[in-house]
Amino acid sequence: MRLSVIGCGYLGAVHAAAMASIGHEVVGIDVDERKIASLSNGEAPFFEPGLQEILSDGLASGRLRFSTDMADAAGAAVHFIGVGTPQQKDGYAADLTYVNAAVDALIPHLAEGDIVAGKSTVPVGTAATLAERVTPTGATLVWNPEFLREGWAVQDTVDPDRLVAGVPAGPEGERAADILREVYHPSVAKNTPFIITDLATAELVKVAANAFLATKISFINAMAEIAEVTGADVTTLADAIGHDARIGRRFLGAGIGFGGGCLPKDIRAFSARAEELGRGESVAFLREVDAINMRRRDRAVDLVVSAFGGSVFKKNITVLGAAFKPHSDDTRDSPALDVAVRLHGLGAWVTVTDPEAIENARRIHPQLNYVEDRDEALRAADAVIVVTEWDEYRRELDPAHAATLTAGRLIVDGRNCLDADAWRAAGWDYRGMGRP
Repeated sequence: MRLSVIGCGYLGAVHAAAMASIGHEVVGIDVDERKIASLSNGEAPFFEPGLQEILSDGLASGRLRFSTDMADAAGAAVHFIGVGTPQQKDGYAADLTYVNAAVDALIPHLAEGDIVAGKSTVPVGTAATLAERVTPTGATLVWNPEFLREGWAVQDTVDPDRLVAGVPAGPEGERAADILREVYHPSVAKNTPFIITDLATAELVKVAANAFLATKISFINAMAEIAEVTGADVTTLADAIGHDARIGRRFLGAGIGFGGGCLPKDIRAFSARAEELGRGESVAFLREVDAINMRRRDRAVDLVVSAFGGSVFKKNITVLGAAFKPHSDDTRDSPALDVAVRLHGLGAWVTVTDPEAIENARRIHPQLNYVEDRDEALRAADAVIVVTEWDEYRRELDPAHAATLTAGRLIVDGRNCLDADAWRAAGWDYRGMGRP
């Protein structure tokens, strides 16, 4: 099938390459000339495991190409909208500028029977409004939300755990659903759950999923706050309640909280949309979810500062991690970078290292010191704080070896990902988040 993908950022670039990898003919379109040039040359503009390989294979096969000209979308059977919906600069609501611009630019090139499939995360009700502009062209607008995990985006696109399609009622919607089944034919053949619903429900599925995950993370971080004043161990607590099948252990990792380009802005946009609908009280708890999340960054900084008697002025502090999560170079709303910047603001000499995110971090916060080599970053540090749980920090860094490099023996585990007993046995002052 011939497909177009409008928007070649994180979502769009992965979707375009993944669709080509399962046999479709795909054109990715974006207004950013540098991004399109990079993709056309087979260079992934960001780090995502597996993307480089399927990008190169798609270009070599001829099934994948990129363009800045929206006219190249003409003739595609399905047009995916995968542009960003950032938080508005003057409030919590989602900024739909790019979604509206993409649809407006696409409309002149639509033909009778085309499918326009929104993948961007949008406030509920957006699809219905867009459909009023798309329907007169003879095309059908549907909403097909993505459920990608950064670091696993290629796998989640090629082999998702479920597919959701919001379609209009009647034969038009049934036809659109059938076409999407053809698009995702490998998953359909594997009996992956394929949920057909109305537009509003499809929009809500995405934001509700993110709100639930954010709530689960903030719940265990709230328990960490209680553990810190009672002497309890939040990691053991999480293990114990995680055995309950109704709760589950995943996303019950206490630490410095969530970040990135999705969860923070999506729960804020959800709250803002609920207020617009007159149902702000229904998701009022999300404000506290957000507040708890931000407090954990404060707590990580406090652990370092208190260990030095209340001041980190002129202390050498090494921050292990810059990306908001491992297996990514994404530094958007990164708790790791936030902690590093706060320590710098308190007068510490902060050295940051990360396997993939240094260049992105440097562009945002050039005031910090960046070192690529982990061991070199540790050299002469008075304290070390782990803020992104890369394997080379949580599994491959030997505490005895680290002790030969640093000046001090303070380790703050911002992700509760280290073996506390092993670090203490090697002579370190280990401090975790919600751990005695």
